[in-house]
Amino acid sequence: MTDVHDPHSSGTEVVPAGPIADPGLPEHQWRPTDVDDGAEKRAERQVVGFFTLSAICTVLFLVSYFVFDIDDDWTIIAGFGASTMALGTTLGLALLFIGIGIIHWARKLMADKEIVEMRHPARSSDEDREGTLKALSDGLAESGIGRRPLIRNSMIGAVGLLGLPAVVMLRDLGPLPGDALESTIWARGGETVTVDGAEVTVPKMRIARDAIGTPILASDLEIGDLVNAQPEVLFNPERYYVEPEEVEGINLQVHKSKASLILLRMEPGDIKPGKAADGSSRENWSVNGIVAYSKICTHVGCPISLNERTTHHLLCPCHQSTFDLADSGKVVFGPAGRPLPQLPLEVDEEGYLVAQSDFDEPVGPSYWERDYYDRW
Repeated sequence: MTDVHDPHSSGTEVVPAGPIADPGLPEHQWRPTDVDDGAEKRAERQVVGFFTLSAICTVLFLVSYFVFDIDDDWTIIAGFGASTMALGTTLGLALLFIGIGIIHWARKLMADKEIVEMRHPARSSDEDREGTLKALSDGLAESGIGRRPLIRNSMIGAVGLLGLPAVVMLRDLGPLPGDALESTIWARGGETVTVDGAEVTVPKMRIARDAIGTPILASDLEIGDLVNAQPEVLFNPERYYVEPEEVEGINLQVHKSKASLILLRMEPGDIKPGKAADGSSRENWSVNGIVAYSKICTHVGCPISLNERTTHHLLCPCHQSTFDLADSGKVVFGPAGRPLPQLPLEVDEEGYLVAQSDFDEPVGPSYWERDYYDRW
């Protein structure tokens, strides 16, 4: 048995001797906060101060989020935008002060006795389990969290406030979509619009090759050809009475995320026309065996372009959902929950492939507001 004097106790604590009489640990040195009540109180106030500073920085983060606008001037402060600097600085300091507070608390106020734990079997004995629970209870008591409510409450407040930036930053996910997910820019073709006070009919939307933007002649495709495609309006907005800025920058990416297509030509006799959303037939949705489907997987929205030529199956590289393009884009394997949306095709007077209309259902993954229908 070993006698250990604890300055916070009224007497001498008797600690059982370990299996090794002298493990080589240096003699324990009591810290100023262990023997001086004034130093202990001072350290407690310092810890509370750090937690309070963290809480203040978190509040400043929230204020900065709404006060500083994100605009074209990115060099307001040290070559960076005011919003970027303010948000980064305040959130960084909020996390830093919590870390400093916890370290300061551990070094000056929590118990600092050396603990040696001997090897034990994979499953501890009942006595060891009880001892562990007691050690945890003793550690909680020695940390002083129970008898130092000021530290406990200030830490809980600082950590709790850190959840608010995460909630506020959800705003950066963008505005609520409303009905924007229900249609794509393919719907622009064939619409009647007003231009310079006169009503004009927009030409039906030609299908263009992705990246280069050239319209596609139906006669150019051979059996087995698979083409990544986009609406021509993204490359030639004036033809469809669209202002260039409507198909530039972020608007361009939004349109591409919804309007991207896969074109595939197969033997016309391989196609099994299904039913459209309104129950009508899809007999006239293809041109000489050419079919068009959304490139966006209905599972989690990955782009698809892996084609099994002999089976007309389209494979998503992310989670291996497989769609049958000869049979209304139905799912034949994988986690996708519904078929690929199909775009109805025809040719214009010059022989170019055009869209008859928009998709008859929203593209991409399911979402709460969409009207689901079963066409299996």
